[in-house]
Amino acid sequence: MPPPTWPGRARPRPPSTTRKCATSSSTCTACSSRGWADPLLKRLSRSRAVQEALGLLFARYLGLVRRTNRFVWDPADGYERLVGATPIIGAMWHGQHFMIPYLRGPSDRVASLVSRSADGEFNAIALRHLGVRAIRGSGDRGRGKARQKGGAAALRAMVRALAEGESMVLTADVPKISRVCGSGIVTLARMSGRPVVPLAVVTSRRIDFRSWDRASLGLPFGRGALVVGEPIHVPRDADEAALEAARRAVERGLDLVHERAYALVGAADPGAKPRLTQQSGSPA
Repeated sequence: MPPPTWPGRARPRPPSTTRKCATSSSTCTACSSRGWADPLLKRLSRSRAVQEALGLLFARYLGLVRRTNRFVWDPADGYERLVGATPIIGAMWHGQHFMIPYLRGPSDRVASLVSRSADGEFNAIALRHLGVRAIRGSGDRGRGKARQKGGAAALRAMVRALAEGESMVLTADVPKISRVCGSGIVTLARMSGRPVVPLAVVTSRRIDFRSWDRASLGLPFGRGALVVGEPIHVPRDADEAALEAARRAVERGLDLVHERAYALVGAADPGAKPRLTQQSGSPA
């Protein structure tokens, strides 16, 4: 029996079972159907044919962005510096890595570290179409899954690639810990004897995502900046203190090249650390 209602008061309604969208106050039919859609989307994302198609489309899109933006190098001889120091270890931040292949010349040999995840497979396919070879693997952040993630094998493969004259590009920060340089990239520099060079590529027109890494994706028909930082060398006999100093230098170098790149296109870095803004101010 329903509860009684008093005059002028609406009859109470049972709570709704329709799911609400996390980003909206309105009812979202997409969220309501997620129960059956999620497994389907997961199966599609693991399909080799779908991954190949999406990787090709993304590579073509990045090519469009490259062709329709007016890019400047900073410094002006930035590309010549990269060529002169080859092979290098190019450092980038998560979320700011999509357009890093723009720094590569047509004949440059470059490889990139890519995780073994499903997203990594998509990235590896896109990189292949952009002329960058993928080395699969990632660190385990102390979770005891180094063998499963292929971190040790990937490290050996990267050292071998550098020894054979192939440059490497990889994110310096680890997943979910944005813009804090990990130890992996400086360990690679110590083992290989090759310098770490902070890199940044940004455009004036872009999409800034509200993701953990504050990712940005360039849009066509704007201006862009290709910024090359100062190389950081790590001695082969570096002890723990020297490795920590190199790690901090890479982190600072990446913060600076991104600050510079965004300033060149008249914008502020959406993922900048507050301390960087307070301490360094705007570049000249």
